[in-house]
Amino acid sequence: MAAPIICFGQQPCGIFPRRFLFAKIQTARRLQHELGGEIVFFYHDSDHDPRETITVVRDLKTQRQHRINFEFANKIQKQFSPLFAKRVLPEWKEKTARQLPNFAPDSLVQSFQQVEAENVADFCLEMYRRLGLLDGIRVERSSDPAFRARAAAVEDYFVDVQYEGELVRARRSGDELLLHKGGSAYIRLPLPEHGPEQISPTRDTRFRWMQAVIACTHYVNGAGELQYLKRDEAPEVQFITRETISESDCAYLPDA
Repeated sequence: MAAPIICFGQQPCGIFPRRFLFAKIQTARRLQHELGGEIVFFYHDSDHDPRETITVVRDLKTQRQHRINFEFANKIQKQFSPLFAKRVLPEWKEKTARQLPNFAPDSLVQSFQQVEAENVADFCLEMYRRLGLLDGIRVERSSDPAFRARAAAVEDYFVDVQYEGELVRARRSGDELLLHKGGSAYIRLPLPEHGPEQISPTRDTRFRWMQAVIACTHYVNGAGELQYLKRDEAPEVQFITRETISESDCAYLPDA
């Protein structure tokens, strides 16, 4: 029998990971201790939602919550570029480094200052590695052209295309692409010729797309994922809900 492959997935979720990601990692490590095998982190850095990277921290003195997020070069990049293409602005890093001592211990501030990354997805991933959270875990990225080339063909997907000087992630709708501006407003783009290296899945097709590459035997899901995961499409997989954790949307700060 092949060794277990224990997988969990997550978008980049802040300069310090949210506590629900830490809970997924802990659940995966517990399963590995019980079953053996390998842990794989499906890092969905093709997502474009800037809200995914909001980091909720507490003031060390007052315990009041404070939100930190990246700043973006322009409105198009903020709204529509995938996280692996949203650029890290040097002035944002400098400003944030000055603020962080109010919310995080010196060791974590130093880790933040040491990160050198050009885009949001790389920055978050490097921080998680510096925190030791990914030791011994294989990372597979949804932005990786090699991963995309091996992924399953799906009927509902986004296409990475150029728009006004930025790489954007536009949803295919028939013979056109859509950029959602909010409510019922869309920017409509022509559908160009495109290949697998430009495609990323929607929420409803993401697991099937991913599983064609990772072929996991166990998947650690968040509580919300069960609302849309089509488990009947993967009868070979055991779905395990992550361990519960307090303040799940807040940042995980290991030395605080």
